[in-house]
Amino acid sequence: MQKVVGKTTAKVQSRGRGRPRSDEAHQNILHAAYELLMEVGYAQLTIEGVAARALVGKPTIYRRWSSKARLVMDAFLAAVNPELSFPDTGSVKEDISQQMRKLVKIMNTPRGQVIATLIGGGQTDPEVIEAFRLNWLSPRRFDCSEVIKKGIERGELRSDLDIEAVIDALYSPLFYRLLLKHASLTEDFVDELVNIVMPGLRA
Repeated sequence: MQKVVGKTTAKVQSRGRGRPRSDEAHQNILHAAYELLMEVGYAQLTIEGVAARALVGKPTIYRRWSSKARLVMDAFLAAVNPELSFPDTGSVKEDISQQMRKLVKIMNTPRGQVIATLIGGGQTDPEVIEAFRLNWLSPRRFDCSEVIKKGIERGELRSDLDIEAVIDALYSPLFYRLLLKHASLTEDFVDELVNIVMPGLRA
């Protein structure tokens, strides 16, 4: 958290009192939105607060994002995306296992509670859940489907697989534990999930 705050503070100090350039303003808005999301949560975050922290006007934000939900999802993803990439080990099982461990690591930090809050809020706010699906869920599922397709091409996995069902089988238990908190999210749990699912996918 301190790292993100430091970045924003440094940028503000370095540019002096002048109005930030377009690219700089865009990044400042994302940093400010992420900081406020982690500090006060989604419900208490406001566009006014983001604008004040980023030193921009509200119209500058609305020219880029049509709603708070879309801004928050972009800010959150900008912060966590580098941590969620799939490796390319040459083994579909290892690629997925390593990426799932990365996701569990994030889920076990305050950012995991942000994910849970956005999912929960989306049950009564269509705009939030739409932003979550478009900005978070769909890109993650696409990346995973590409890994699975590579596994099929290499002959590791069956060619008749329902890829969407495979992704659900692997990742849904992680979100189940995140939301219901009935059991811990650990790397051992990831390994067990992969060992249960993968044998049924092999060519």
